[in-house]
Amino acid sequence: MTPIVISKIVLLLFHCNRININITMENNYSKAQISWLVILRVFIGWHFLYEGMVKVLNPYWTAKPYLMDSQGPFRTMFTDMAANAGLMRYVDFLNEWALVLIGAGLLLGCFTRLSCIGGILLLLLYTFSHPSFLNTEYIMPFEGSYFWIDKNLVELAALGVLFVFPAARIIGFDRFLFRVLPDGFRKFVI
Repeated sequence: MTPIVISKIVLLLFHCNRININITMENNYSKAQISWLVILRVFIGWHFLYEGMVKVLNPYWTAKPYLMDSQGPFRTMFTDMAANAGLMRYVDFLNEWALVLIGAGLLLGCFTRLSCIGGILLLLLYTFSHPSFLNTEYIMPFEGSYFWIDKNLVELAALGVLFVFPAARIIGFDRFLFRVLPDGFRKFVI
């Protein structure tokens, strides 16, 4: 799906639904702002879901080489994890399915804030394992040369934006969940 197709789908949703819900943020966002927040959410959701499904569908995938290649202040923790075969089964399972669930939640706009928190935590772990420090050599290929900020931190920041601007309450399943879930629960997960 191209960005143009996605933006047309979002605009079609606006015209079909007329967004007549009583959420205070509804009056604070323009259609363009909501559209771009939804596009951002869908793109990040697609990325997480794709990465997760690639790992789930590959019976030989493991995070062990990635963890063994760790650098930075938490290197020992990650290499110790990789050295423990029993623990690696859990690490692999949790990594695969966390990516899938976070991606599906973002893509559908379902439990979006919870998905953002999960994504931020996962990206922090990836960053702690493979920080983008100068003069750091990794065995596995890195996507370019960075000075502190890499794609994981950019995506982490984007998830922070999605967390504080919950447009899924307007376009997404969170719109319906917002009406049925208890107040204390919905503030945290939607």
